[in-house]
Amino acid sequence: MSKVEQRRSKVSPQTTDTVLMIRPAVFGVNVQTAASNEYQEAPTSAGADLCARAVAEFDAVVAALRSGGVRVLVMDDTPDPPKPDAVFPNNWITTHEDGSVVFYPMEALNRRIERRGDVVPFLEAAGFQVNRVVDYSVWEGRGAYLEGTGSMVLDRPGRRCYAAISSRTHETLLGRFCSDFGYEPVTFHAMGRRGPIYHTNVMLAIGAGVAVVGLDTVPDAGERENLRRHLESGGRTVICMTNDQVHDFACNVLELCGRDGPVLVLSRRALDVLDDQQRRLLAAAATLLPVSIPTLECGGGSVRCTLAEVFLPPA
Repeated sequence: MSKVEQRRSKVSPQTTDTVLMIRPAVFGVNVQTAASNEYQEAPTSAGADLCARAVAEFDAVVAALRSGGVRVLVMDDTPDPPKPDAVFPNNWITTHEDGSVVFYPMEALNRRIERRGDVVPFLEAAGFQVNRVVDYSVWEGRGAYLEGTGSMVLDRPGRRCYAAISSRTHETLLGRFCSDFGYEPVTFHAMGRRGPIYHTNVMLAIGAGVAVVGLDTVPDAGERENLRRHLESGGRTVICMTNDQVHDFACNVLELCGRDGPVLVLSRRALDVLDDQQRRLLAAAATLLPVSIPTLECGGGSVRCTLAEVFLPPA
């Protein structure tokens, strides 16, 4: 029996009730990532005012999640050295039901310093069991990158790993992750307005009962049909977003377990571009939890990017 088959025999939940977030100490548009991230925008403020706005939006997201019954673990970023993207931790860490904590290789030099070893004792102090640490960051020396659940959108029960290949998502390392953790890779190429989409979670999100996807961002007909077929075979309702909706972060959403059932966290910008049918389908699957984060979105990611899911077993 393969690792994928072994893992499928132990059905994993798709969603969790706990997330890790990093409160920013320094926030700004990262010049080192701008070449590959077309979603970055010039903010309307700068310096201390920009950071204050980012922190206010961050705290509002934390409050909204907690009001919905989601457990939020908050670590404070350190101001020195400055890390403009520290608010997006899902790119450097994932956690898994077997007690694994995984660290990932980052393309930008100033994002590599976001990784922090003190996250392990922090998670243990929060009541979780860490059995092992898997560190893929050594692949940075080989020029190979895999930026966590930005690069990979995981179907945990179905043991499928969806990934749009880009400069930040290397196929060889993706294969190594899938072999190590028992996932079947489903790869494709997705295009934005000026080049490859830098992270898969910009154009794809998978919940327990729905999948939100920008199929039209995949120009190759064979890859597009293969992606659709795999998503539909998982038994989920597939909700397609237009390219314009993808650009407004309509796919950069995350389903979590709330106090009264599933909640879908999305930005106000994303909610505003949904049509009536899309809203109805999403609302039928989960309670919509919109948050307004225009400053944070200037960094090139939306609410999903601020959330690192915690799947570790209790201690």
